[in-house]
Amino acid sequence: MASPSVIEPVRRSFALLEALSRRRTSTVSVLIEETGLPRPTVLRLLHTLMAVGYAARVSREQGYRLTDRVLGLSGAIRFIDHLVDAAIPHMSRFTADYGWPLYLATMSYGAITIRHSTAPESPMSFETAGVNQRRSVLQSALGRVWLAFCSDEERQTILRDIGGLGARQQAPLDQALQRIRQAGHAFTPPNRSSLNGMAVPVRHRQRMLGGVSMRFPRSVMDEAQVAARYARPLTQMARAIAGDVAGRISR
Repeated sequence: MASPSVIEPVRRSFALLEALSRRRTSTVSVLIEETGLPRPTVLRLLHTLMAVGYAARVSREQGYRLTDRVLGLSGAIRFIDHLVDAAIPHMSRFTADYGWPLYLATMSYGAITIRHSTAPESPMSFETAGVNQRRSVLQSALGRVWLAFCSDEERQTILRDIGGLGARQQAPLDQALQRIRQAGHAFTPPNRSSLNGMAVPVRHRQRMLGGVSMRFPRSVMDEAQVAARYARPLTQMARAIAGDVAGRISR
């Protein structure tokens, strides 16, 4: 029996979309066999998908196919590919010049997700690349810089996704985010880890595209030293990445 939280017509629609995506064209008989849905249901769903532009009928013999409109559903995934492709040469150049490992991240369902890292290229890396690892929004430099520079609406959505904050938590966070905006970068909040991170935003036209952090041992440099030495080149690199991403998207 399906979970009470599952909307059955939606589940069936996605089952049919997945079946259609496996071949260039599919007949009704094939779709019935692969989805396990009754013939009347498959036909109703096909007619609905055609009505909204996601499927088309090829012929009686060949059956149905998906249209290119479904590509729009993967827009966010393609954007991350553009972001990573644009960032790789800039991040590699920074690590070659300065030695420190960099981490590129985006926001994903209330958590920071690492998309690329130069840790394997760095002689001063103390961590793995950690690609696809999720990190706390509130307890990471990348999360805090995202909260500081995203829109008010996006910030409210992110905080709601992580369960919201009480008044005692919200006021200190607002003050911290204001300081981050003034500085242009964020550091990892004090914790037991021996590593710290300084993160800068990757933005285009006031929209957050991603964040890049430089990781380093707390025992090597304090935050003032790191900011003085690396804030400017890290920010310049982030701007270059944003410009390249914008160019790729506009092609």
